[in-house]
Amino acid sequence: MEQPGAWGPDALTGSALPPEVAERLRAWARSLPARVLLLRRPSTAARARADERRSAYVGWTTPSGGWLERLALDDVRDLLAHDLSPLGEGRSVGGQPVTDPLYLVCTNGRHDPCCAEYGRPVAHALAEVVGERLWECSHVGGDRFAGNLVCLPDGVFYGHLDPVTAIRAVEAHEDRRLLLDHWRGSSALPFVVQAAEAFVRAALDQDRLGALVFRGADRVGEHHRVRFEVADGTPVAAVVAVTQRNVPVGMTCAGTGHRAPHYDLVALER
Repeated sequence: MEQPGAWGPDALTGSALPPEVAERLRAWARSLPARVLLLRRPSTAARARADERRSAYVGWTTPSGGWLERLALDDVRDLLAHDLSPLGEGRSVGGQPVTDPLYLVCTNGRHDPCCAEYGRPVAHALAEVVGERLWECSHVGGDRFAGNLVCLPDGVFYGHLDPVTAIRAVEAHEDRRLLLDHWRGSSALPFVVQAAEAFVRAALDQDRLGALVFRGADRVGEHHRVRFEVADGTPVAAVVAVTQRNVPVGMTCAGTGHRAPHYDLVALER
């Protein structure tokens, strides 16, 4: 949802978004379920009026791709007149189809200072490359990976980006490739599957976006066996161990240490 201006630690309630709109968005997020993000243009965060025309984007992401639609709103409260429930089944909500990728960079510095420190330079650099397809966004998770980039509708996440590597990531995405050194995974897959895919892609040197198809995962003792199919039909599986780090690590720039999960490749089955 486009909402220029300042955002607090909880962007929905910590912005100038009308309370009834914020509550409806939160209710939709719980019931669909969905992830709600606020959007704003780089360098325009402080120049918003409550009655400006807005854009809202609605999308659906799966391991094999996704779709995105735009709702043009004369007033932010017009969103309340839209029925977003079809999204829970992956169906259109009647918006205008968005055919080119959108790029979101987390700059929610009130949630965590790293998002602003590292995100804003990335957002400004990418705006020069993709223009209005670039938005600053509220918290996407993984503050310690700032600068963070989300590529929609594919749900591809990148982290630890600076302006140079961010441009490389977008150039790769426009070519339907992944910049593996900074790739964080796909929002449509569980964390252990994302880790397994990273191991398989690195081992097989596969950077094409559709190079692997997720075929399922099983528990093998204490490990996870995650199965994929390569684009040529070859099956491959990664056996992954999930452990907790003994030494707490900083999960956010502003937060205290937490014992983050750690993923290790036990075996690669070709």
